[in-house]
Amino acid sequence: MKPLRRRSDIPIWLALGWRAFAVLGLIGIVLTVHWFDRDGLKDNVDSAISFGDVLYFTMITVTTVGFGDIVPVTDRARMFDTFVVTPIRVFIWLIFLGTAYDFVLKRTWERWRMAMIQRNLDDHVIVAGYGSSGAEAVRELIARGTPAEQIVVIDSRADRIHHAELVGCSVLEADATRDITLQAAKVERARGMIVSAGRDDTSILILLTARHLAPRLPISIAVRNEDNELPARQAGANIVINPASFAGLLLAGSTHGAHIADYMADLAAASGRVQLNEREATPDEIGRPLRAIGSGLGVRLYRRGLPIGFWEPGAQALEAGDTIVEIIPGEDQTVPRG
Repeated sequence: MKPLRRRSDIPIWLALGWRAFAVLGLIGIVLTVHWFDRDGLKDNVDSAISFGDVLYFTMITVTTVGFGDIVPVTDRARMFDTFVVTPIRVFIWLIFLGTAYDFVLKRTWERWRMAMIQRNLDDHVIVAGYGSSGAEAVRELIARGTPAEQIVVIDSRADRIHHAELVGCSVLEADATRDITLQAAKVERARGMIVSAGRDDTSILILLTARHLAPRLPISIAVRNEDNELPARQAGANIVINPASFAGLLLAGSTHGAHIADYMADLAAASGRVQLNEREATPDEIGRPLRAIGSGLGVRLYRRGLPIGFWEPGAQALEAGDTIVEIIPGEDQTVPRG
């Protein structure tokens, strides 16, 4: 499994390769000019300038060592060292310093930073699978107010991981069916998990892995085959969603009214004119009917895990611990007073 990271656009071998090529190319330029203008150099040891002397002089000049045993004596050689070799020397040192920063300091810093992010992960959302459904779930989470850095995307495909990084998510390029992967994502400290691996068998295996590591974690799973909805629930999913079935509901609803499907889609999206909201009943609402809540339109409550509709007798008096599902105006909508 690869560590929690943010992907670099340039492979390491390519970054090192072009740096080495640039350094060798610049040294080659200086060596070539020094060789053809070797008459402008003087060897204070034996007065003879060989190719080895030129190579030696080039290297000590570029690296600014300069022992003074070989020196330029003509104006042309001195001007070349002043206006060409000096900028090349500075550029080569910048390449060396940049390489040291990129591959030593920066990567050490990045490893430390990612280790700190991983260590401090808490109350985050894990998205296992970044296909079309997973990517849409991430967009909707961000639209509903979840910071991108509080979302950990797990996928084994590098291209999907790259897209998740562009959104700002923390990522793990790994197999989400393995314990070590979910442990690295701190699944036991997450506030929720979305599983959408693209294959029902893979999604359910991820679900089983997550459930035994985090028995109380709320997990939502997308399955493509209706026959797999029951196995997913038996495996421990809190919410099972069949995208095809939901699309079928919208399509069927559209045949019974021109606006039913539009309203259902409106409810599901964070950008809609209306939104579904889930919350606990407040102390001042205890004993009052679900219809009487003032924050929105109460449509259902959950009492000890059982759903109760607004028309049923149990909804005539709210109790402590009830979870209310209500329809509220969208964030951009204003509610008239009076």
